[in-house]
Amino acid sequence: MARKSKAIDHMVNRMSKVRLVDERAAAPPQSQDDPVEDGKEAAQRQPFRFFDLPYELRLRVYEELLIFPKTIDLDETNYRTIAPALRLFLVDHRMHDEASRVFYGGNTFRVFPIGRYINRKHPLLAWFPRKYRAQLTRLELRLGPGFTKPPKCWVVDSRLGLAAMKKVYKLKVFVELDPASNDVFEGFRAGKNFYTEYCVGLLRGLLAQLPSIDDVEFDAYPSVSKSSPLLRGLLEETKLNQKRVAWGPERGWDEIVEVDLVGVLQKMGLDTF
Repeated sequence: MARKSKAIDHMVNRMSKVRLVDERAAAPPQSQDDPVEDGKEAAQRQPFRFFDLPYELRLRVYEELLIFPKTIDLDETNYRTIAPALRLFLVDHRMHDEASRVFYGGNTFRVFPIGRYINRKHPLLAWFPRKYRAQLTRLELRLGPGFTKPPKCWVVDSRLGLAAMKKVYKLKVFVELDPASNDVFEGFRAGKNFYTEYCVGLLRGLLAQLPSIDDVEFDAYPSVSKSSPLLRGLLEETKLNQKRVAWGPERGWDEIVEVDLVGVLQKMGLDTF
């Protein structure tokens, strides 16, 4: 029995050596280091010299990465949609300077937060350092949220840092609804003219502290008409401050002429069925 065990061990040992030799024979021969090939690989791995591009091309790249179609505000999705692009700021001082001018100067930032952040004590503008506020060019004032009880933090004061925003030339005013335009809001609004006067006061404060504004762009949801009390009050305040009035793309006021639909139907005899 002992002899058989020794024979088996001897056979296994020999088979292992034969397998090891076969594997070594089957392995492809290792090529000797070629300095020419190593030089080619090193040349291929060299980083792209971004700053060798003309400034116009670099600017185009920044705009593709850092300009966003929607207004920027406090939002729980910012870490996913905006934060990754801001990593450019961390490359070096030169890229930080160029990229920050594009990001802060090319996007629109909301003055007061809405949604889940509507009652935040400090709006987005309050978090910006002074050097970034100085680069802003477009702001948005969104009206309608909180019309039953306007947030206490919606105040035009020093927290916003408006004094540093010398380059802001456009203020976008978006009206979601006008509680004074329909009796359906009766019982929800504080008073028929309260919200209109409140919003006009916000616009007056912004125009007073941002004299660099040239254009005020108005836009709204389809339920808001040009003849609504809130929009009329905002337009009057804009004209009193001698600012140009523009119309945004959402409502399409530039493309259509508003008519009194009820009056037209009455004239056509279609008001009753």
